[in-house]
Amino acid sequence: MSTLRFHAIKESLTNKPVLVEEKERRSDLFGKNVFNENTMRQYLTKDAFVGVMNAVQFGKKIDRNIADQVSSSMKDWALSKGVTHYTHWFQPLTGTTAEKHDAFFETIGNGMAVEKFGGSQLVQQEPDASSFPNGGIRNTFEARGYTAWDPTSPAFIYGTTLCIPTIFVAYTGEALDYKTPLLRALNAVDNAATDVCKYFDKNVKKVSSSLGWEQEYFLIDKVLAATRPDITLTGRTLLGHSSAKGQQLDDHYFGSIPNRALNFMRELETECMLLGIPVKTRHNEVAPNQFELAPIFEEANLAVDHNSLLMDIMGRVASRHNFKVLFHEKPFAGINGSGKHNNWSLSTDTGVNLLAPGKTPMSNLQFLTFFINTIKAVHENEELLRACIASASNDHRLGANEAPPAIISVFIGQQLTKVLEELEGVTKGKLSPEEKTELKLNVVGKIPDVLLDNTDRNRTSPFAFTGNKFEFRAVGSLANCGNPMTVLNTIVAKQLIDFKKEVDLLIEKKGLKKDEAVFNVLREYIKSTKAILFEGNGYGKEWEIEAEKRGLSNNKSTPEALRAKISKKSIALFEDMNVMSKVESQARYEIEMEAYIMHIQIESRVLGDIARNHIVPTAVKYQNILIENVKGLKEIFEDTYKTVSKEQINLIKEISSHIEGINANVTEMTNTRRKANTIEDVEEKALAYCYQVKPLFDDIRKHCDKLELLVDDEIWPLTKYRELLFTR
Repeated sequence: MSTLRFHAIKESLTNKPVLVEEKERRSDLFGKNVFNENTMRQYLTKDAFVGVMNAVQFGKKIDRNIADQVSSSMKDWALSKGVTHYTHWFQPLTGTTAEKHDAFFETIGNGMAVEKFGGSQLVQQEPDASSFPNGGIRNTFEARGYTAWDPTSPAFIYGTTLCIPTIFVAYTGEALDYKTPLLRALNAVDNAATDVCKYFDKNVKKVSSSLGWEQEYFLIDKVLAATRPDITLTGRTLLGHSSAKGQQLDDHYFGSIPNRALNFMRELETECMLLGIPVKTRHNEVAPNQFELAPIFEEANLAVDHNSLLMDIMGRVASRHNFKVLFHEKPFAGINGSGKHNNWSLSTDTGVNLLAPGKTPMSNLQFLTFFINTIKAVHENEELLRACIASASNDHRLGANEAPPAIISVFIGQQLTKVLEELEGVTKGKLSPEEKTELKLNVVGKIPDVLLDNTDRNRTSPFAFTGNKFEFRAVGSLANCGNPMTVLNTIVAKQLIDFKKEVDLLIEKKGLKKDEAVFNVLREYIKSTKAILFEGNGYGKEWEIEAEKRGLSNNKSTPEALRAKISKKSIALFEDMNVMSKVESQARYEIEMEAYIMHIQIESRVLGDIARNHIVPTAVKYQNILIENVKGLKEIFEDTYKTVSKEQINLIKEISSHIEGINANVTEMTNTRRKANTIEDVEEKALAYCYQVKPLFDDIRKHCDKLELLVDDEIWPLTKYRELLFTR
């Protein structure tokens, strides 16, 4: 018997739901551990409160005196809650969060000490930047990096630590995190969208980008996961035969949530409430032991912070419930993977969602302006949008049977397609009174009624309009939302700037009225963006052939997709919008390419180890049992033993062929990997890993999975799919 596997199964079956008590209403818990506006009103002086709110709402700089007041009040609040340490909490380009804890404690001589936390400690810290990804921005001996307070994202208490959300930059000023470019992109889209909004409402002073993410994940029994070196080291199963029962009966989706998982969710949601993360929806997803969590929409910067924080919290809470959370986009072959749909919209400080149709022709013209400009932005930058969701893990999901393809397209539904078709027919130039009336009353004016029944949702579309927002479905579950949100807000900002220039030119040079100028520009955009609109099924060769005819890119792998990040067009875009410098763009490209190489390299080494040190010895062990059986049959039946032992002999031969296949492919994979490691150019190296090393994974897995069906279950060393997916 395989001791570790069966002991783990036995232990997992004894795990009971962990008791969770919910004594307070969620509305009472919400934000208790956050230094939010309500808390600031209680602890800050009037001047300090106004200073922080001006920074949050209008981006004004906080002077040193205000920072000292804020830090003192923040410290008093934290100490009242039993906090002992503080940290600058940031999001380096590792894909996880980072923190260095310092105690409030300071000695003052004569054996005495005080709790100290000043403005300088709040505003800026100097963590060691030497071990974070930098893409060549800094030399190894230049270890200095700076974290700087982001007042737009409130400080929070986690455990006994005061966490202060910050940006992270190099000694020379370049961004080394996800937050810095995101804040710049949000500023860019705010300015650009506000200028366009003034066509429709002069009172608009600010436009905010909102984000509502949907976090999908798997919950696997912690003890069972620990028996799988591949799950432990790579976050996914590198081998394993599919379970006879998977998701084919559709009996997990929206089903009754298992008790252990439900109690995990209840504790997780309590933690989220305390930290001001407005989680609202929970449910079973399609695959066994797959679930989803979704919050109420928030301002994009805060939403990105909350998602990063949530992923950390989920791991800790899951451990207390004897679970391991898997965020990998495709932890199990043959069943659905996990995404993180990014629901994005733009809203004004006057309370208007710019992607929600209104009740008047004027408000609908505003809606169409932002709706069509977003489509135009995606059309012009589809390769860059594909690049921002590229990763070694998401490559497994994109193009799989349940996920969007790697080809970026936009789904808007039949009703809105008809609206665009009617707008396309608008006369170029000045409109006659009859045309203007027809357009406003019968086309633009009726959009709210049209959208009431716009419930058709194409789940295979990577970028879909869903009523009052666009849903970027191609984002992977493991991703930091800051990356796609930076790109999306940047391309929309650039597009809105271009749109305003074109409209103003028609008004000034052609003498058109504002509405006529807007209609004329939108009309041309509709004509030029038809290629990106797609209502059908995104799977298979037919769509690939059609997409190629339309001129859409089909970058199936991460190394191919990431090239778009350093194209002249992309670099110019980010520089023009003051989001990233050329150096910062190139650094991110290098970092993401290196990350891709490292992920495939680690998986390759783990797979080789499991195949040779776990699977092959087990197969040989079972083969020896069969050989002994054949020998015994020979002693008993002598001349006729070959007939009697025919099946055993065939099984011995079949096992030998799979052992040979494993060893040959592992040897080839190792040699190919070593050869790839000698390549200096990062793109060539990544392509070698993608197209020479990685394909061998499938050959090795095929032989291992066949052996799983042949070898005695009692001695098979790895926990099987049926045990991982159906232990509840």
